[in-house]
Amino acid sequence: MISGFHHTGIVVQDLDKMVRFYTESLGLKVLLELDSIAPPQGDHTGVPGARRRLVFIGFEDDHQIELIHYIDPPAGEGHFHQHVLGAVHVCFNVDSLRETYATLAARGVRFVTEPKYKDGGGKHIGVVYACDPEGNWLEFIEGW
Repeated sequence: MISGFHHTGIVVQDLDKMVRFYTESLGLKVLLELDSIAPPQGDHTGVPGARRRLVFIGFEDDHQIELIHYIDPPAGEGHFHQHVLGAVHVCFNVDSLRETYATLAARGVRFVTEPKYKDGGGKHIGVVYACDPEGNWLEFIEGW
């Protein structure tokens, strides 16, 4: 039935700013850009006539992030708290959590805490959460 992951979609307000963050700060690549207009009766989004700009970022042949900007009608405000129903995050594997944290913090990425480490199941695991410019949660994990 399910054979793997394809992408994670994030609705954004400032598409240019978000693309710059994910490409320049995190080092992901723009893989595909699309303009999408739903028919008057709607499409899979359930928003009739919606005009959207879609930008897929990530790495070739890997899980991607779809940045979705609703042009018309514009998207409404959301809640950016990790502990509420409906909150989501994107998790990235990293080789060195300390190095990733230092590099991204120097680029202005907002972190919730410093990296935290624990031992369990024969593994040494490190994890830290951050937010993108619009408050979407990002997780960086080492050793999983």
